[in-house]
Amino acid sequence: MCLATVYKEPDNTVVCKNVGRIDVDGEYVLITDIMGEETKVQGQILSVDLVNSIVKLQCD
Repeated sequence: MCLATVYKEPDNTVVCKNVGRIDVDGEYVLITDIMGEETKVQGQILSVDLVNSIVKLQCD
């Protein structure tokens, strides 16, 4: 299983760990961890690094 950590740019803070699913709904990113807890963030996906399990979001 490959779980990711989501970071918020430009300050590189952790938004969520052990992320199993990410959905995009317009200007929002819905992040769901392995326990089913959802976090909704206004922003967009900047990059997804599957090898290192890192997702970066641009949040205004």
